[in-house]
Amino acid sequence: MFDVFNYVPVIFVAILCIMFAASAVRILPEYERGVLFRLGRLAGVRGPGLFFIIPGIDRMVRVSLRTVAFDVPPQDVITHDNVTVKVSAVIYFRVMEPQKAIVEVENFLYATSQLSQTTLRSVLGQVDLDELLANREKINKELQEILDRHTGPWGVKVANVEVKNIDLPQEMQRAIAKQAEAERERRAKVIHAEGELQASEKLAQAAKVLAVEPTSLQLRYLQTLTEIAAEKNSTTIFPVPIDLIKMFLEKKP
Repeated sequence: MFDVFNYVPVIFVAILCIMFAASAVRILPEYERGVLFRLGRLAGVRGPGLFFIIPGIDRMVRVSLRTVAFDVPPQDVITHDNVTVKVSAVIYFRVMEPQKAIVEVENFLYATSQLSQTTLRSVLGQVDLDELLANREKINKELQEILDRHTGPWGVKVANVEVKNIDLPQEMQRAIAKQAEAERERRAKVIHAEGELQASEKLAQAAKVLAVEPTSLQLRYLQTLTEIAAEKNSTTIFPVPIDLIKMFLEKKP
């Protein structure tokens, strides 16, 4: 007679084997790596794809290799010319060496976040407000180089840093608006003065031509009379040079 209880140990062992095999199998996608520790010691990096670990002996930490876009919260910054502004930024970084990102720093995401905030305040505190507003690309590059140099030992590569928003106090916004308006007025006056200078030069050239050829002045008078007569039917008193009627006043001999 078949006795089920005789096979209980076998079934139990089979279940344990299946559970052991299932816990030993690991599958990682292309964008992840597994940092493996065996009895507390670094045993290398695994993945992507299928691999096996020893349950109870090995411990694996997943690390994503995709680029992370991290928003730096608004920071109160005092510029070199003592202007208080609130600046926010975004940092793009990724893990290049998973084992360093786990072994060399406790939490590389938190560490990169804190480093970006302190670096942002430190760098922007060394520039004037005008430079901050005008040379944003230069400041972004400087921030990227400093952060990348400090995160390199952690196996983290900072690819790009972008200053997003610069919030100015209301009084500073009004001062900048007045400055921009004054600059536009200055440019308008300069352009007007340059136009007057060019016009005076052309008038001087015309005066020289008229001085050489007096008859050209008479022709200009006649042309002006023609233009006035064509506009409206009105009486216009216009001085006529005596040279135009001199020939009629002279008596023939």
